[in-house]
Order: sequence, then structure tokens, then C-alpha cells
Amino acid sequence: MFIDIHVHLRKHQTYLLKGKATYSTPEQLLRRYDTLGIEKAVILRGGVSPECGLQGQSIEEVFDICEKYPGRFIPFCNIDPRFMTNTPHAPLEEIIGYYKECGCKGIGELCANLPFLDPMVQNLFRKAEQVGDMPVTFHVAPFIGGTYGLYDDPGLPQLEMTLMNFPGLKFLGHSTAFWAEIAELETPGERYLYPTSPVKKEGVVPKLFRRYGNLLGDLSAGSGYYALSRDPEYGARFLEEFQDRLFFGTDICEPDSDTPLVNFLLKLRDEGKITEEVFRKVARENAVKLLGIDG
Repeated sequence: MFIDIHVHLRKHQTYLLKGKATYSTPEQLLRRYDTLGIEKAVILRGGVSPECGLQGQSIEEVFDICEKYPGRFIPFCNIDPRFMTNTPHAPLEEIIGYYKECGCKGIGELCANLPFLDPMVQNLFRKAEQVGDMPVTFHVAPFIGGTYGLYDDPGLPQLEMTLMNFPGLKFLGHSTAFWAEIAELETPGERYLYPTSPVKKEGVVPKLFRRYGNLLGDLSAGSGYYALSRDPEYGARFLEEFQDRLFFGTDICEPDSDTPLVNFLLKLRDEGKITEEVFRKVARENAVKLLGIDG
């Protein structure tokens, strides 16, 4: 029923830097998936950028998981913009091309705490576009220092410039600082929290969707769920308008991470707020098309 565009897991229980919490193992995750009706998932390689924690995940671990559970997991590679030479001229296309040949279907989740328009970040996007057919999942941060994610200002002007710079590269937008701007910000501080107020006036995110066909929406985690559920009527209209460019996801990290988007989408469908066609596209068919996998 669902394909998860965004999940993190480790072969063995691994410290998650949240008290005593650990990442899900494949076995724990698949038990949950079988209950939730999730067919398969994109593994986003974790801990690549130092901002994300102490225990980086190797791409070989991701490949091992995919090989052990064929048909259940899809590998994304992850590239820090500072790799290789720590300059805007690093030949990152060599790494990206190699991982693509190994079976990776995209890049992410980008979490380096650098501005979108940092020359090294722009170099990464340029090389990904050059390799081709490697969509990029990014996490937006509302500030620099003490957090993770690519930084952008309120209104996402750096993201817009990036979308203009690389029209041949598909970008999967994610995180609270991204999805908070589905509505017009009343204060910049709304980028730090999950907004729960109704959408009084559209924000920059739907405007960017209308203007740039290479912007896609990763609806995982609380950020995606609250973007839709803060105003269910507007959320249904948003799903209808951008039905071809939105993707179900969970962002499960811990074994008991919440997955509220599952029931929310089912409820919208069952109540007739969205059509069966819209539901199917967001739940799985858009992912099948984007990733070029068997339906």
C-alpha cells in the first residue's frame, strides 16, 4: 500500500544520541512495516555529516541490508559537500556516479549545516545534476550552528535560487523549516516548531511548487504530517494540486517512532477528502516512477 521515501536504520542496535534510544534494526522495522502496510522503503544513509552525530553509517552497511532483504529496501547514497577536497571544485561526480552504478537511486538526506548557496553545496548539486537521475533529499535548518541541515533564510530564497540553478535535478524538500512555510510565517520562530494553526494565507512552499517543477515534497516525520493536518481542508487541496510530486514517508529512526501520516492519509481517502487516485500516487506510485522500481 505504501512506499516509504525516508527511513533510517542500522544493522545492529546503535546509539541515536537521544538519551538511551537506538536506531531501528531491519527486523524491528519490517515488523512495523508489515503492520502498517508499508511495502518497501528508501534507506537514507545516516551520520555522514559530523553535525548529525558520532556514528557514521557506511554505504556498505546500507547495501548489506538491501541484499539481505531483497525487495524491501532501496539504497540512497549520501554525500557531504566537503568530501574529497573540502573545496567547491571537488570531483564529486566520481563518488555519485560510482554509487549510482552500485544501485543507489538518489542522494540524501543532506544534513551538512552549510547555506544552500555555499559554493561547496552548489558544487554537489551541479555534480548530481551532471550524473543524472539522482534525486536529492535535503533537510532545511533554520540557523547555523548547534543543529544539522542546509541553512536557508525565512522565505527560502536560497532554495529558490538553487531550484533555478539546477532545473535538471529533482529536490525532495523535508524538515520543519521547510514545511512550516506551507503557510505564510507570522514570525520567523514558526520555523522552529510544528505549526498547528490553520493556513490563513499560503506560504512560499506552494508557490515554489507551482513555479519549479523540480521541487518535490517528502512528507515524512512530524514536519510533513503537521503541514497537512494543521488545516485538513487546505491539506487535502494541497495533496490534490501537487498529487504528482508528493511522497509518503515516515522518517522512522527509533523502533517506536510515531507514524501519524499513515492514518491521516487513509482517513482523508476514506472520508472522500482525497480521491483513491491521489491517495495511490502519494502513497506509492510517485515513488515507483521517481525511483524507477517495479510497481
